[in-house]
Amino acid sequence: MSELTPNKPYDDMTKEEQTAHDAKEREREKAEQAALPYQWTQDLQTVTVSVPLPKGTKGKDVNVVMGKKKLKAQLKSSNEPILEGELFNDIISDESSWTIDPSFPLLKYSAHIASHQWWPHVLTHHPKIDTTKIVPENSKLEDLDGETRTMVEKMMFDNRQKAMGKPTSDELKKMEMLEKFKKAHPEMDFSNAKVS
Repeated sequence: MSELTPNKPYDDMTKEEQTAHDAKEREREKAEQAALPYQWTQDLQTVTVSVPLPKGTKGKDVNVVMGKKKLKAQLKSSNEPILEGELFNDIISDESSWTIDPSFPLLKYSAHIASHQWWPHVLTHHPKIDTTKIVPENSKLEDLDGETRTMVEKMMFDNRQKAMGKPTSDELKKMEMLEKFKKAHPEMDFSNAKVS
């Protein structure tokens, strides 16, 4: 919660308070992400992790383990891994890869995401980002096929709804179905009916 609004729910904040709160949260996220031993980017199909390496490092100098839910990178000359942990979600290991870019040098790891969703973090023990604030570039959204675009738009709607404390599209559908059922069966008692 922001120092400006210590006990105030986000929805009760003024537009200015929300803007200040969001800016403060972005700065906090930025600092947390900068402290990680890697940088990362994502789209709905791939998470890409870039890890700085000592100059002159070659592929034979590195051990990389990519499992369905695990990632580990370690220099063979070191007892400690550069990074290691459980991935936020499953990846498709057979469609994931790693390379070393000798010009920087960087270990670049690209994981194909099994379920198309935004990741709040790569490794579960690292700080999260607020995925409700992710907005894909419009040009890329327009380039998606119909099914994927529909899924992305649904995710964006659901993220906005969650951020405002409102029901997601699935919850709205369940509520609508319950209302239709209530109208079709007025003889039944629905006083304890809940949508979950």
